[in-house]
Amino acid sequence: MTKLILVCIALIISSAPSLAAQCGGDFDAFIDTFRREAAAQGVPARALAALDGVTPDPKVISLDRRQGVFHQSFEQFATHRIAERLAKAQRMMQTHAATLRRIEQQFGVPGSVLIAIWGLETDFGVDIGKSPVLRSLATLAHDCRRSAMFQGELLAALQIVARGDLSPAEMRGAWAGELGQAQFLPSNYIKYAVDFDGNGRRDLIHSVPDTLASIANLLKSFGWAAGGGYREGSANFSVLTNWNKSTVYQKTIAAFAERLDGG
Repeated sequence: MTKLILVCIALIISSAPSLAAQCGGDFDAFIDTFRREAAAQGVPARALAALDGVTPDPKVISLDRRQGVFHQSFEQFATHRIAERLAKAQRMMQTHAATLRRIEQQFGVPGSVLIAIWGLETDFGVDIGKSPVLRSLATLAHDCRRSAMFQGELLAALQIVARGDLSPAEMRGAWAGELGQAQFLPSNYIKYAVDFDGNGRRDLIHSVPDTLASIANLLKSFGWAAGGGYREGSANFSVLTNWNKSTVYQKTIAAFAERLDGG
């Protein structure tokens, strides 16, 4: 599922590269300016070619304007989501047990937390989204509501292509540009994606080991403490705010993980 609240928006904006393509106005002129600025940031021509022929998507703007404040209670949000996924999550814990042990040894994040997040985000990779991410990001970058943020995300998406992790055709995801089985925004993909299966690509669309290890790497980078627990009130529970700003979502992750751990 698409994140209810985009991860770390303030951090993304504050750390985004300086891009100054003028939002609004003619879309093609905007893309031409952005292309020049991305080239100046080191994006090679073969990656910039992914912008050839890109057009704005009015559906993305409509969805962006319809976003509302999240009002569901923990019980309303969590109960059926956990119940519907619990049996499959337990199977995933068994199927990927060896990988989860290796990830916990390296990053300190227990498998139950990783499986809970994976299940909540995309139903264990089943629902990663079908929107062409580069088109979505170009549309949102051109729009003036959050242009600076999404120019940074579009640049990061091109960097993903440039380093060979994904091809432009593979970059399909949620309408707001989240990618892969963990629904990483491209800037988080660049910073935290891990090649855990050792094939030379950080592939969060096709690779379960890469996906689970990348979730763990993000959490560790924000201060996850090995062996520190994850229930509400713990330091690790606070780290979950860097995954999703909604307290209800954080509590759902913890409750789901607790069920997987036999609690």
